[in-house]
Amino acid sequence: MKLPAEEVVSEWTPITQERIRQFAEATEDRQWIHLDVERAARESPYGSTVAHGFLTLSLLPHLFAQSARIEGVTMSVNYGLNRLRFLAPVPAGSRIRARFRVASVKQETTRTKVTWHVTVECDAATKPCCIAEWVTMYYEESP
Repeated sequence: MKLPAEEVVSEWTPITQERIRQFAEATEDRQWIHLDVERAARESPYGSTVAHGFLTLSLLPHLFAQSARIEGVTMSVNYGLNRLRFLAPVPAGSRIRARFRVASVKQETTRTKVTWHVTVECDAATKPCCIAEWVTMYYEESP
């Protein structure tokens, strides 16, 4: 298995109101700050609806696949998160991208546990919208 030696960066991914709506329906999290465009324009401190933090988080596998390919594995599995913070809102109509850097690697018998330091940026924010330590388990091909 070969991991990126340096930080990799994804493409920009649009966060549309429709994507936010679909996520709200899938998770049954229909808070007005995500869905009520008119109310959010009036009452939200952000001036618009914003994406769910967990929507941003759920896009990590997609964003990673845009930026790197891990060869020599049969599958990868989300193992969990060690640290996670949502630092800035992601307004509807903005875009996000992620930076991934290997933080640690633990080789086990038939699998490798990799902890990634992830920084998700939003083109509408001056600071990261999300930082996380994302743990992924890679199952290697048989020799």
